[in-house]
Amino acid sequence: MNKDFLQSELQFKAVRSSGAGGQNVNKVASKVELSFDLEASTGLLDDEKELLKKNLSSRLTKGNVLLLQCEESRSQHKNIELVINRFFELIKDGLIIPKVRIPTKTPRSVIRKRLKAKRKTSDKKANRKPPELE
Repeated sequence: MNKDFLQSELQFKAVRSSGAGGQNVNKVASKVELSFDLEASTGLLDDEKELLKKNLSSRLTKGNVLLLQCEESRSQHKNIELVINRFFELIKDGLIIPKVRIPTKTPRSVIRKRLKAKRKTSDKKANRKPPELE
């Protein structure tokens, strides 16, 4: 994955941000929307694309486009910087292949210890009852 090459494939759109901000909010488009077409990307290998499609499936559109937006700052340049950082974090996390868990057998000592604790609790509760008279 080449960061510079991927960054050149990003498309940005500036829109007006919502919320409070006084007069500035009515005339400055500080909110930034980033779009990245996963299918058309030449900076990723086919295996990486498949892995990202699987791991980021909830964040992709039907056309496999990743959309991110940022309106944290009042500055458009700062928002662009923040959304790019968020994009690369998302890609980095999406490319991680989780280790396959190998199930292990529960040790006998652990089973014995658990059963001993159950027996102890059972005896404790049995001793609370009044004795049975015949």
